[in-house]
Amino acid sequence: MKQTILITGVGKRIGYALAKHFIAQDINVIGTFRTHYPSIDELLELGADLYQCDLCQPAEIDDMLTRIKAQHQGLDCIIHNASDWHNDKTSADITSADIMTRMMNIHVSAPYQINLALADMLTASAGESVGSSNIIHITDYVAEKGSQKHIAYAASKAALHNMTLSFAAKLAPAVKVNSIAPAMILFNEGDDEAYKAKALAKAILPKEAGNSEIIELVDYLLASQYVTGRSYAVDGGRQLK
Repeated sequence: MKQTILITGVGKRIGYALAKHFIAQDINVIGTFRTHYPSIDELLELGADLYQCDLCQPAEIDDMLTRIKAQHQGLDCIIHNASDWHNDKTSADITSADIMTRMMNIHVSAPYQINLALADMLTASAGESVGSSNIIHITDYVAEKGSQKHIAYAASKAALHNMTLSFAAKLAPAVKVNSIAPAMILFNEGDDEAYKAKALAKAILPKEAGNSEIIELVDYLLASQYVTGRSYAVDGGRQLK
């Protein structure tokens, strides 16, 4: 039976690259997205099963999970990639409580809800094989360092890492649960040269890592049979600056 992987946030960047990577390997890809980019149409044409879902809305998550369980018999991996990078600036439209709620909903509550709901599917797919199913949380370098301008974001990513530890213990030995903590992987369109130079200077390996760094690490975690409850930094050695 073909493997099936659920990836949240497949509309762009790392999520989109991971989805195409697994489709090319003839793996069934289930994906979530909030905004309909042209990439969504491309993934649909390639055969992905996609669900539009606002991960800040528990009812929408519940509906998506019900449909996934009805339409798929097996599940081998969940990759929690969906994210929102919001600074701590408030306005008339968004309060500090709003910012923290949004960060915690996307990075903590949604993965928690999804992991619990689909744990039985992951365990069933593993069968009697130790560590053959996986959950991977994409956290962030700032989960350990903190952030003066993105406090809510950093706190929510730290909470997501903590859930890695809890779920690793809860779902062993059938399911391995690990985190990947990237720093600057890809620049955004429109980033100017001054910003790029400042970002690169934060690492002792001053380069744009690219999606391949994350894809190759995900492949390693899926293949490994003896790694769980760990966080893997992909940060260019920033901790040494």
